[in-house]
Amino acid sequence: MIDKDALKLKYAEERAKRLRPDGPLQYRKWTGDETDPFTPRVERAPRRDHVTVAFIGGGLGGLVTGARLKEAGVDDVRLIEQGGDFGGAWYWNRYPGAQCDTASFVYLPLLEETGYMPTEKYAHGPEILEHCQRIGKHYGLYDNALFHTKVTDLEWDQARSRWIVRTDRGDEFTAQFVCLGTGPLHVPKLPGIPGIETFGGHSFHTSRWDYAYTGGDPLGAPMDKLADKRVAIVGTGATAVQCVPRLAEAARELFVFQRTPSSVDVRNNQPTDPEWFASIATPGWQQRWLENFTANQSGSAREDLVMDAWSDLARRARDHIRKLSRAQLTREGISEAYENADFEKMEEIRARVDAVVEDPETARRLKAWYKQLCKRPCFSDEYLQSFNRPNTHLVDTDGRGVTRITERGLVVGEVEYPVDCVIYASGFEVSTPFTDRSGFDLTGRTTTLARYWEEGMRTLHGIHVHGFPNVFVVQPSHGARLIANIPHNLLESGTTIAQIVKHALDHGYAEVEVTKQAEDAWMDLLLGSTSNVGAPDCTPGSYNNEGQDTGPRRSFFVGHPQGAQVFFRYIKEWRSSGAFEGLEFRAGAQP
Repeated sequence: MIDKDALKLKYAEERAKRLRPDGPLQYRKWTGDETDPFTPRVERAPRRDHVTVAFIGGGLGGLVTGARLKEAGVDDVRLIEQGGDFGGAWYWNRYPGAQCDTASFVYLPLLEETGYMPTEKYAHGPEILEHCQRIGKHYGLYDNALFHTKVTDLEWDQARSRWIVRTDRGDEFTAQFVCLGTGPLHVPKLPGIPGIETFGGHSFHTSRWDYAYTGGDPLGAPMDKLADKRVAIVGTGATAVQCVPRLAEAARELFVFQRTPSSVDVRNNQPTDPEWFASIATPGWQQRWLENFTANQSGSAREDLVMDAWSDLARRARDHIRKLSRAQLTREGISEAYENADFEKMEEIRARVDAVVEDPETARRLKAWYKQLCKRPCFSDEYLQSFNRPNTHLVDTDGRGVTRITERGLVVGEVEYPVDCVIYASGFEVSTPFTDRSGFDLTGRTTTLARYWEEGMRTLHGIHVHGFPNVFVVQPSHGARLIANIPHNLLESGTTIAQIVKHALDHGYAEVEVTKQAEDAWMDLLLGSTSNVGAPDCTPGSYNNEGQDTGPRRSFFVGHPQGAQVFFRYIKEWRSSGAFEGLEFRAGAQP
């Protein structure tokens, strides 16, 4: 029998240890070398032309939107990417062990369209990057792309009903439509540890992995240059869970500095059986799988095609709800059923730590004391096992974090740990203003995006912003906000945008813009909702603004109040109707 009161008290105690008055301000901006280590920069002449659609960002959002635009007959599409190739986060994140945490068959978009079979249930980083490039080639998105290019300014030209796009390469071209897909996982952040700049050894962020120092390569070659090195990794989130096993194999000694443990469930990765894949890859198969995965997240599916740990919690909750009597089928009763399922699941995850980790004290400190969706769930069959190696040491800070960094190493309390190298697995800027992360602002009809969103992000469907005609935002919030499978969110946005652009072009409209009334109504709907993901009472993390009240900016972290499945069904009906309710199409000015 689970003692729920005792667990709630434990969760509250552990949360209190980690609360800091500076919240997200505890981190500092990454100021490392921005030179691309993977692709040489090629000089080119500045562009002074015009395109129908300019998409800012060459990650999955840009690729799926570009693909849907091409399918709709909109060929004049230009993707602008600061990296040297497509891939976004998967271009930069080439740390050893990088892997998707959602099954490849629903995570990798456009599998059916490109005719590709993932080699394993959870694809590794190189395969995901290769698939991004496959999409770019399949849809001809390389032809007009600008790589190693950062947008510096976007300005609406009302006289010509088009956007002026300026970049750090001297480009100044125009676009009838602009899409923003810079994403939340491309601006690294560092922990604000006193003395971080004084360290005399080598250091880098996981998203800028230095294989010249460690040896090895993104394809998995051994990091042979670490054989005589004492290595520290700061952070124990999803990235660390994936790269710690590789570091443990390579380093003479590895010190894992932990503030908050991750919940680490079984991954059970398997190679894809071609015969099985051929049996499921019938016309429309991936859309069916996407819808089934989302239905399982909501607890409404009768079968589970994907069969992974993401859907396990939902299945448990559904089982608990089915046991309720008619009188218990209230909001409070259903909420308690979800809570019971979560307690049950987390108890199993903590029991797994005891079963895997040989040292009882290390096992005790690796246990996560919070609800599963307070932080991003992790999956690994190697991470916990790494702490059974004699060269791998957990340095648990009991929620306080590293005290300071010296020239020789890291200090926790009064104990110094001398190391040769410090690797920061400290994540990315998520809750900072959009314009800070993107590196540019938009000047719309009457104001800038930074000023318009100063009190919080405002959109219709997470895509349209009043006062910014012909602008489309591609990101999960204000829509489904399905964190278990971000690409599904992006794919739906891309499909919606392509249909709107096609409608505007087919009917000779120069401008499309959400009305203020429609935007306000959508925000009223969203801000009346609650979510179990990163709830205010969760342990501090990126999901809940490090446990601090975000004030008006909390609107960035919300999705449809009835969940992802309802939103996906709604947005499909909305765009398929052809009415595009809430949008205003205008003839605009003539170029």
